[in-house]
Amino acid sequence: MLAELKGLNEECGVFGVWGHEQAAQMTYYALQSLQHRGQEGAGIAATDGENLTFSKGEGLVTEVFTQEMLSELKGHGAIGHVRYATAGGGGYENVQPLVFRSQSGTLTLAHNGNLVNANQLKHQLERQGSILQTTSDTEVLAHLIKRSGYASLEERVKNALTMLKGAYAFVIMTETELMVALDPHGLRPLTLAKVGDGYAVASETCAFDIIGAEVIRSVEPGELLIINDEGIRSERFSYATNRAICSMEYIYFSRPDSDIDGINIHSARKRLGKQLANEFPIEADVVTGVPDSSISAAIGYAEEASIPYEMGLIKNRYIGRTFIQPSQELREQGVKMKLSPVRGVVEGKRVVMVDDSIVRGTTSRRIVKMLKEAGATEVHVVISSPPIKNPCFYGIDTSSHEELIASKHSVEEIRQQIGADTLSFLSVEGLVKAVGREDEGENRGHCLACFTGKYPTEIYPDTLHPYEKELAH
Repeated sequence: MLAELKGLNEECGVFGVWGHEQAAQMTYYALQSLQHRGQEGAGIAATDGENLTFSKGEGLVTEVFTQEMLSELKGHGAIGHVRYATAGGGGYENVQPLVFRSQSGTLTLAHNGNLVNANQLKHQLERQGSILQTTSDTEVLAHLIKRSGYASLEERVKNALTMLKGAYAFVIMTETELMVALDPHGLRPLTLAKVGDGYAVASETCAFDIIGAEVIRSVEPGELLIINDEGIRSERFSYATNRAICSMEYIYFSRPDSDIDGINIHSARKRLGKQLANEFPIEADVVTGVPDSSISAAIGYAEEASIPYEMGLIKNRYIGRTFIQPSQELREQGVKMKLSPVRGVVEGKRVVMVDDSIVRGTTSRRIVKMLKEAGATEVHVVISSPPIKNPCFYGIDTSSHEELIASKHSVEEIRQQIGADTLSFLSVEGLVKAVGREDEGENRGHCLACFTGKYPTEIYPDTLHPYEKELAH
């Protein structure tokens, strides 16, 4: 993906397993499958029933862990996390899982998503005497659990979860059990699987393939799963409300080989491309996609339009992460370092370039320029999502209208800025239709807030970016 160039990044991915003697090793492999969801930090915590150990660090999974480190994480239960820092900020202390020790035992937890009332809860906790060790939303839940007056851990967790607002998929582990929770709107994906005699949960089903786990079902919104040596049990901490899973999971974030609620991501993206071709037929010679997340949509567009699909852009997979380059000038070279046009494919051709989104427009402009410099006579840009006009408060790092080109400019103005011959965005109705979710709720179970501005939860003022606060006044 070109996430670090586009400025569109998912916060993280979570994994948990219980009932397997090589739990930490399985978590390591699963986290590698989830690496696309976060590249800034990784961690694993494991339990043998009596002792809980953990290891974490900044960087990629393969950079953080050695075989020696994994061999020290003993036990039949483990949770893991890969992180992309957004609202919570970076730093070692924010790498998850977070671990909290007390006289009553150890609690470790990891989180995918973003709490819109995190700041309110933090102020409340500090007034009550809590000392927060990180800037992460995740720590809030641990303090709420510890401060709950209920006798059993299960009831304390359920009580604490009811205080949270926003998007969250949590994996929580003690020495003797694993708990899994999904927010009442189900904004983030989370799936349960069987592995041997035990169970596993993951942000994406691609994590199960590598460990030989068999998918059972999606975790339900407002559901709390309790998994221990006695088996698995389902409880509810919230009544089910309108499902609102992030549409960008289908469009961009998830791996093509993953399934969300039984819908394969590659197949959904192909349908997005086909829908684009129906909405915007273009006379052209070749169709190409921006690697990697747009390839499936490009294939779908080409099939529906009866135009040959070609690899007009090649991704260099051996270039380091461009967002760590020290100067803007070097970052500006990121697209050329990561992508190369195939002159033999595009020269003298009218090209349909399929991409999944436009955030700031800078990446699109550079790619269009590269294709034309390689000899393309026309470049028609088609986007397999509607214009992103509104910030996300649920774990994607677009926190302000100021960052989003579509919030300030018309499609024609964006076309002129990126230098394309034509520019077309998929309609909201076309998106919902193409993904094909069977949910009977509003928007067939999609969160479309970044396109429509209609958020499934209340947005608290102290969650807003300073630019948004200025707009509000």
